[in-house]
Amino acid sequence: MRPIRVRIGVLGLALVAGLAAPTTATAAPRAGSAAPAPTVEERRLDGDVPREILRRSGFAAVAPAFARGLGRADSYREARAVVAREGAALWRRAVDRVQGRGPARGDLSRDDDRPLYWARLGMTRELRTWEPGFGLGERQRAALLTELERTSRGQADLRLPDGRHGGQGKGVKRVLLTGFDPFTLDRDIRISNPSGAVALALDGTVIDTPDGPARVETAVFPVRWADFAEGTVERALRPYLPRVDLFTTVSQGRVGRFDVERTNGAWRGGFPDNDNVSRTETVPVADPASQPQWTTTTLPYAAITAADTGRFPVYDNTSVTEIPAGGSEAVVRPDGPTPGSTAREGGGGNYLSNEIAYRATLLRDRLGLHGTLPGGHVHTPVLQFGAGNTDPATGAVTDPEFVRNRLDIVAQARAIVAVAVSASGADRG
Repeated sequence: MRPIRVRIGVLGLALVAGLAAPTTATAAPRAGSAAPAPTVEERRLDGDVPREILRRSGFAAVAPAFARGLGRADSYREARAVVAREGAALWRRAVDRVQGRGPARGDLSRDDDRPLYWARLGMTRELRTWEPGFGLGERQRAALLTELERTSRGQADLRLPDGRHGGQGKGVKRVLLTGFDPFTLDRDIRISNPSGAVALALDGTVIDTPDGPARVETAVFPVRWADFAEGTVERALRPYLPRVDLFTTVSQGRVGRFDVERTNGAWRGGFPDNDNVSRTETVPVADPASQPQWTTTTLPYAAITAADTGRFPVYDNTSVTEIPAGGSEAVVRPDGPTPGSTAREGGGGNYLSNEIAYRATLLRDRLGLHGTLPGGHVHTPVLQFGAGNTDPATGAVTDPEFVRNRLDIVAQARAIVAVAVSASGADRG
């Protein structure tokens, strides 16, 4: 996920103490206050393309059914139970559809990540605008929305095998992988994000590697600056990083290539997110006094780039953009940052793909796992439509080349994970 100026292909609960930036709680309004309006992201649901994607995947009934469930809730406690149950059910339904379990319920290719995205937005819009008879405070609504995001993104469904003390997972490597929602939807609302498709295709699967089997657990994240500032990455990953043998964040990057990003930078470049919000600032984390300008991958990049994993070339990307120590102008450094420099772009740019890589690897380091846990960021190729289907205004929502490209990216990402696991050494269990 990269800003367009860099490449044409782009990506309340309590915060984790010491690992996420603090936020200010908002006081709850009086009971009976009007519900908030839909967000910019949610308003895109009214377009023809989202409705077609939902209809052709069998997901069109998800939001109406969720609204009916909310309508039967007589208390906040009942509403929270509905939200947790239906959010988890959406994630599981999306994973099952992509992995071929149960009926497809539509003619859209099963590998498509977009039904999950648009169905979730339908649910968040229903919840955001819901006005129950028992009265719902602002903080309560925010907590329900957070729970819906967490459960419908797989963040509450990370089931790692226990390899300790002779458990059933003994000898099975544990891999954590993350993807992203579609983005740049005002440019082309038909867009799919291959990293989200990878997450759905690999969740709960076991990959055979030369070093033994590896169980993969996945989650997806929003393309919104505010969620990252509020600590969504740290909340989701912190309980699991000490227990996994390898992690990789994944996003869509450059045309025609995979990249293993060597270095991540502590800078937000301001490209608009899915709510059309921009942020240009240092990546906000807790304890900024100890915040580094750069973090680095511990993935086995040499082995990954040397392996034959699929039709797209895979690069070890060492380039960054920095302001050198004592300088005032940004310069590109093909071989990585120089001592004392200030970050302006990591290898993965300065959008949310760079930020998730920065946050995840900083979390790894703050947990004392830099020397023992392989982890970093992989950029997939841009997912492109077929040559005759490039006009967003008149083009189809899918075509055979689009599907083939997505399937090839997913298969190659799976192969990259297998190489990374095999090259990373012993089980940490």
